[in-house]
Amino acid sequence: MKEKILIVDDQFGIRILLNEVLQKEGYQTFQAANGIQALDLVKKHPPDLVLLDMKIPGMDGIEILKRMKVIKPDIRVIIMTAYGELDMIQEAMDLGALTHFAKPFDIDDIRAAVKKYAQTVS
Repeated sequence: MKEKILIVDDQFGIRILLNEVLQKEGYQTFQAANGIQALDLVKKHPPDLVLLDMKIPGMDGIEILKRMKVIKPDIRVIIMTAYGELDMIQEAMDLGALTHFAKPFDIDDIRAAVKKYAQTVS
């Protein structure tokens, strides 16, 4: 069974890039441009892993992560940020994020992290 990956980023280009790369790796992908879409997808298609941007207009990544944890307490999340905001990264890690990537990221690093963390626990 294909692992489900949810990509949450307000930047269309990043969503498309990650979507294409991860689909080629054999994952089933879902995309959300904002927190409301992301939370709706977590409810409808619980992902095995979420790639979550921290800077999203409206509801930021921390708030999205907190709400995802309410819906699915064991949700696995990798955070991405274009900003070197250590306090936000630390808060996300405290909330259970697995790791983080600074943008611009190396797509091979993301691919390796997804492979490492997306494995469904049986």
